[in-house]
Amino acid sequence: MAPNVDNASPQPADLGFSVSHQKVELDVDLHSRSLKGVATITINPHSKDLRSIRLNCRQALLKRVTLNSKPCTNFIFTDPYKNAKLQWNAAGVQQYDMLQRRLEGQFRDPPEEELEVVLPKTFRIDELDPFSEEAQNILLLRTSGNSKRDSGDGSVIDFAQNSRTAIEQTARFKPIALVIEYVIERIRDGMHFVGWEEGDFRYPHAYTTNYLSPGFACCLFPCVDNLTSKCSWEISIKYQKTVGDALQQSRESFSESQANWVHGGSNSVDETHRRRKVDVQSNNFSDEDKALDLAVICTGDMTDDIVDARNPTKKTTSFSCITPISAQHVGFAIGPFEHVDLAEFRESEEDERLGQNAIPVHGFCLPGRVDEVKNTCLPIAKAIDFVTMTYGAYPFPGYSLCFVDDLPPDIIDSASLSICSNRLLFPEDIIEPLDRVSRQLVHALAVQWMGINIVPKDPCDFWIVVGIAYFITDIFMKKLSGNNEYRYNQKRIADRVVELDIDRPSLYDTGALITLDPSELEFLKLKAPLVLFILDRRLAKAGTSGGLSRIISRIFLNARVGDLANGSIDSPYFIKTCEKLGHMKFDVFFAQWVEGAGCPKFRVTQRFNKKKLVVEMMIQQTQAENTKDRDMDSEHFVRDVKEEHKAVYAGAIQPVFTGPMTIRIHEADGTPYEHIIEIKDSKTTFDIPYNTKYKRLKRSRRQRERTAASIGNEYTGGGNDDVLLYSLGDVLQSEEEMKEWRLAEWSKDDEEKMSQESYEWIRMDADFEWICKMSTSMAPYMWVSQLQQDRDVVAQLESIQWMSFVNAHELVSTVLIRTLMDQRYFHGVRTAAAAVLAKNAKSEVGWIGSFHLEKAFQELFCYPGSPMTHSNDFTDRASYYIQCAIPQAMAKARDPSGHTPFQSRNFLYEKLKFNDNSNNEISDCHYVAALMRGLAEALASKPPFAANDLDDFEDSSEDNQSFLNACLEELDRHRRMDEWIPSYQNILSTTALDCKRILAKAGIIQARPADFLQYTPDGTSDHLRLSAFSNVMALGFAKNHAILRWFLFVLGTDPSPYIRDSMLRMFGKTLGALAVGEHLEIAKEQTAQLEGLVIEQESTTEARQADLARKQTVEGALNALRDELSANLVLKKELWKAIESPTLSLGQLGELLDICDWLYEPDPKIIVAFRYPRYWEVKNLGKGKLVFTRTSRVRTTIPKRKPVGAPPQPIIKRENSNPHNGMPPPLKLLFNKSKKPPLQSTASASSVTTVEKVPPSPVIEGENAKPKLKIKLKLGGGAGGLS
Repeated sequence: MAPNVDNASPQPADLGFSVSHQKVELDVDLHSRSLKGVATITINPHSKDLRSIRLNCRQALLKRVTLNSKPCTNFIFTDPYKNAKLQWNAAGVQQYDMLQRRLEGQFRDPPEEELEVVLPKTFRIDELDPFSEEAQNILLLRTSGNSKRDSGDGSVIDFAQNSRTAIEQTARFKPIALVIEYVIERIRDGMHFVGWEEGDFRYPHAYTTNYLSPGFACCLFPCVDNLTSKCSWEISIKYQKTVGDALQQSRESFSESQANWVHGGSNSVDETHRRRKVDVQSNNFSDEDKALDLAVICTGDMTDDIVDARNPTKKTTSFSCITPISAQHVGFAIGPFEHVDLAEFRESEEDERLGQNAIPVHGFCLPGRVDEVKNTCLPIAKAIDFVTMTYGAYPFPGYSLCFVDDLPPDIIDSASLSICSNRLLFPEDIIEPLDRVSRQLVHALAVQWMGINIVPKDPCDFWIVVGIAYFITDIFMKKLSGNNEYRYNQKRIADRVVELDIDRPSLYDTGALITLDPSELEFLKLKAPLVLFILDRRLAKAGTSGGLSRIISRIFLNARVGDLANGSIDSPYFIKTCEKLGHMKFDVFFAQWVEGAGCPKFRVTQRFNKKKLVVEMMIQQTQAENTKDRDMDSEHFVRDVKEEHKAVYAGAIQPVFTGPMTIRIHEADGTPYEHIIEIKDSKTTFDIPYNTKYKRLKRSRRQRERTAASIGNEYTGGGNDDVLLYSLGDVLQSEEEMKEWRLAEWSKDDEEKMSQESYEWIRMDADFEWICKMSTSMAPYMWVSQLQQDRDVVAQLESIQWMSFVNAHELVSTVLIRTLMDQRYFHGVRTAAAAVLAKNAKSEVGWIGSFHLEKAFQELFCYPGSPMTHSNDFTDRASYYIQCAIPQAMAKARDPSGHTPFQSRNFLYEKLKFNDNSNNEISDCHYVAALMRGLAEALASKPPFAANDLDDFEDSSEDNQSFLNACLEELDRHRRMDEWIPSYQNILSTTALDCKRILAKAGIIQARPADFLQYTPDGTSDHLRLSAFSNVMALGFAKNHAILRWFLFVLGTDPSPYIRDSMLRMFGKTLGALAVGEHLEIAKEQTAQLEGLVIEQESTTEARQADLARKQTVEGALNALRDELSANLVLKKELWKAIESPTLSLGQLGELLDICDWLYEPDPKIIVAFRYPRYWEVKNLGKGKLVFTRTSRVRTTIPKRKPVGAPPQPIIKRENSNPHNGMPPPLKLLFNKSKKPPLQSTASASSVTTVEKVPPSPVIEGENAKPKLKIKLKLGGGAGGLS
């Protein structure tokens, strides 16, 4: 199935050659952010007709090119970074389209090649003797799998003959040695430097930034920047030995002659400035820090490490990677890293069993973070052993993790090396990020097999690579955390996929869109492994030994023996492998779940037929019913607009999903009977035979137990009919406990109904083979039976989810509190029960839900008989999650008018105020943050006053205001504490800012931008800066010109790519909020809260239609956004400044140009200013190029227009509609002239349109002034610039 995308990522054209080996030598100057490089590329032609070699190469200045050791001067090189700025100062934001056209080729995927080396006419491509040693060396690695195929081993799956043909062509001709010497004077992309700026006191280091999209590897060395172009590598890096050497390194390494060659002349001012920065920077470090040795961690295996003989302050480290990898997976880092041997955490039994075959695992970090690396990377050694033993040999000699600052994504994957962000590190006293970070690091390890060693053949095949890598990760996490945690997470992901998979392309099509917006890849990471999970379930059900794990092992084996061309996999090959090893057809499965979009929705009804002794069931698929478009929102605004502009269409809704479904009926005797039915149509009816002759034995036994307990006797059994016991939820059963906890029991009517039922409950899709939404019409007591008697975590969660949709009831609260208090339940089920208890905190049921939550917290975490919490003890992680969940649930309690009851607010306030962590070894920062956020949400729940509620005694009393002030003071106290004793990642300060935003949005407090902006300057924690910017933008202050100017300035100039990327996403979300009108809702809420009364004016039909369109269609939202911002002169000016910033990466520049495309209509006009008194001549060179030349003629008078009829009146334009210190805005007078100026113009009529004389102030006739002459030029369709 072809991708349903008009401009899907084009496949890389055949270059006419392949690269078999590449050697890269880099001499890195860390302080000046420059390097000298030599790239030696072994080119294997595919035919004699090869006339040019096209490579990706950016931001380099080529010094020398040789072909087979002979100089080559015939090459064409276009550096996109030189085209990343328009060459005239008068350009503005409405000329964005000119910049877009200049960079159009680099924004494609794959990008156009920037370097073309033209082979001389005399250059010959000779055929290669197939029996020569050179030919054998070329074929050695590429055909290593043929021996096993020729041996007749049927276990290896044969691949397409096309791959062999390409290999044979590669070896037919003698290779070409292409050597390129180059210099990069200022690295802008591909590598990031930390700690080298003046005032940056972090340890200096640098690292490569190869993201998933192409265009980054070629920023450091010429290459074929494509995933499927793989070769072996030799990498040599020269760098300073110590931090002190790097700080004192002058520009001498780039001699004056080289600088003149690069620039055409030296710039003494710039050189002096750089030397001065070095001296200042050196003083920032102590002698101990300057003595720290620098080290290089790089892709491959280290082969050499020598000190430079001519410069003892430098050394060269060499690496070799024999396994073919793409240029995108070559990475390295340079810095004063400390080494951690992570193999020491390998269990002794595993170490002895593996022996010399054990894979070495290394961790590297900046000084002072060794303990955090040990704590964070604890499971990595166990993970690499598990994957190696389960799925296949590790493809590289070793594995390293290097932790650095400012990394935009959490992890950058390269061969044998994962460059990780320091944001992932956490100490021993932090437990909250344990599962999340462990999964991320294990996934980075799994990518070494599937993602680097094996890559997708086409962009649409990304789902295979992403899915298998995460499937392996989840299987290991299952081994690490247990089956309950594994199934709990899979259920949550499945529910999330059902929620998100609306109006989206299929999984197959999404692979071509992962560079369009980050949310596309996030969705792929959710759905792809889940599809493989249900595939594994179906393979296991079909009796396939090993399930999907066996198929993955076979794929790894075939890649290792050479059956995958260039180690690339595609969808047909994966499907074929599944069918061959699974012994069944999967074409329908992949057509529905991979090539199709959406998820099924089932509605199930059942009835017991007493005459036939069968259960009559009907399953209907309702995903095609009542479909409506998703409303626009700020969170998905950027993705929606990009998909609209790129003509990305949602996949068609599938009316029918087919496949087997397992139904488990728990009959009256408690025995589960499984039945597998085949779903073939939108409506499926079937009868399930009934097997039990007894009814409700467990209910009878339970009643007898309760009766015996009430009279003080012990129930000893009532005969052979008592076959099963309750397994869970049987706590709080005594009469005293039931009274104390205000528990309810089933009514007599319910007991009568239960006694007449023929089965306990029916479990649909018992084996988790579907990603779906299931609606089952079971009686309430059946859901309770499923919660209490089914040991599957997924079944228990389904029961909790059903209870979240029913009305508040004492019995529901009773079941939930028993679930919460029963420690045998999985902690995820208990926290879910706590969340649903908040929905039972209603006045009509006597606030039973909040009572149960408070009672549970008191029982579990307070002193006996007292509401005072005892000292925290987080050694039990399950108990910790419950302690965090109960306050979060209490914050959700609401009365009929929407208020949070005072009892709930006071509960949160007291728990926050009297929290005691003095005797706890584990930090309570995340718990305190949960209390702070819960208190803010509870305080912000107050809705606008109703007309009859203006004298509400609680909310208008002085006591309530005092309580509010006390709560605000408590929130601020924790913020101040965090300034003196910083919490992990300043979570208390960021939470305090979030609380201010929540309260200001609700109108509880006055929004003050200064409260947030004080945390935005450089030098503040990244988490705190981003939180401050995010909150101030969320409050609608984007329309404040000063704040907008500061925001865009930081976005365009901040040295951290992580900050810039985050602020770009923040800017897109802010634009989305303006587009859909969220700022109007905020202003309305704030006005209502502060003034207590809102007068709504009835709008016109057109206004209502426009308001509806902005919330439902992309076009309507964009029109509303343009109406809001198109006239904002500050936005135009500052946005263009950010676009012209040399700090932005090329990808970030493209994002800002896209935003300009949404906001403004392109204006092909340039204003060129000339000074009097000289005359100027203009010459049209064609293709939009005009040459202006100053003449020797001197103007002595200003030409005046002769009056024709009435004298001409000046046309008044206001530059800005905003008042200027209470004065009227300045005026701009444009005088229309009937005569053309005395310019000898040869331009066409479309080139010169108007002449404006713009004095610096309003001109009164007769005033002696020397105005400037401004000419507006409209460029025609031809591309070009001014010269």
